[in-house]
Amino acid sequence: MGAQQVREGFAALYGAEPEGVWSAPGRVNLIGEHTDYNDGFVMPFALPHVATAAVSRRTDGVLRLHSEDVEGGVAELRLDDLAPESDRNWTAYPAGVVWALREAGHAVTGADVHLASTVPSGAGLSSSAALEVVIALALNDLYELGLQRWQLARLCQRAENVYVGAPTGIMDQTASACCEEGHALFLDTRDLSQQQIPFDLAAEGMRLLVVDTQVKHAHSEGEYGKRRAGCERGAALLGVDALRDIPYADLDEALARLGDDEEAVRLVRHVVTEDERVEQTVALLRSGETRAIGPVLVAGHASLRDDFRISCPELDLVVDTALAAGALGARMTGGGFGGSAIVLAEAADVDTITKAVEESFAAAGFTAPRVFEAVPAAGARRVS
Repeated sequence: MGAQQVREGFAALYGAEPEGVWSAPGRVNLIGEHTDYNDGFVMPFALPHVATAAVSRRTDGVLRLHSEDVEGGVAELRLDDLAPESDRNWTAYPAGVVWALREAGHAVTGADVHLASTVPSGAGLSSSAALEVVIALALNDLYELGLQRWQLARLCQRAENVYVGAPTGIMDQTASACCEEGHALFLDTRDLSQQQIPFDLAAEGMRLLVVDTQVKHAHSEGEYGKRRAGCERGAALLGVDALRDIPYADLDEALARLGDDEEAVRLVRHVVTEDERVEQTVALLRSGETRAIGPVLVAGHASLRDDFRISCPELDLVVDTALAAGALGARMTGGGFGGSAIVLAEAADVDTITKAVEESFAAAGFTAPRVFEAVPAAGARRVS
């Protein structure tokens, strides 16, 4: 749904034109999974799929929310009543952003909001972060708060961690707020320093496919939180602030110190090797060896499957089938337990690989996957 349609939807709902329309994208993570809450490195890029919001200010302490994508009428909330983990509906994400802004001392006095999103929900493509960031950017502009993009990302993460109750890292919100068209974002999640790395596969005769397995995940339902707690326990056992502080060269020594604590060994090994894979990928892209990132992606999937144990049969089938059909590389992407996989392929092989994946799902009795090309797009912006 385009900006004009969202603008018209707002006017039909609220009887007046909005003060503006904003959009914020979902993201695909090229490499660097479950490293963000370990102060590590990640490398996402923004998708063309966006959450779009038409917004106007209010002065009466009321937040009115409506989504084109969810059945039901306008939800009306009082700002003074907003409280962490009080809302289990989709409205928790935009309301959480308003709560986080107000808690940080910003004078937001209410808003009317109409939303529509093309980011697939539950596919590991950060539909929730897109929803948060588009609201944060709109309110930042309308209320002239003067916050930088990285500050908006931090506030959106706080909204998701504290208000929604999902213990996610900072990557998704930063990607939605800060990515640039034609680039992947090399992000250090400790200090939020960013480098935009050119990533134009089409110019090199390649494509990156996203395969949405249609297996829905929900981060706030336990397993994600268990992995995060396990990583924090591993860091404590090793006497470091975060697993980011274990150098790759010292990994064997660190694992030996963990002894027979099998869970800690697995989680630590994944995070430390995944940070190394991000740095390998950055180096390869900078040197023009783009095809060589394929094996790095495959190694990342094996680590997520075997050490972090967050894959599922559908994700493994995508990776195995794509590689057998000639893909350069493939791995699950996102938080895990469902969602999507990415496939790096020569442009000439896309149809063959897509057909092979679809046929393998049919043979296994799985729901048909959704396959589309991922092209690095722009981050959040005002569109009208």
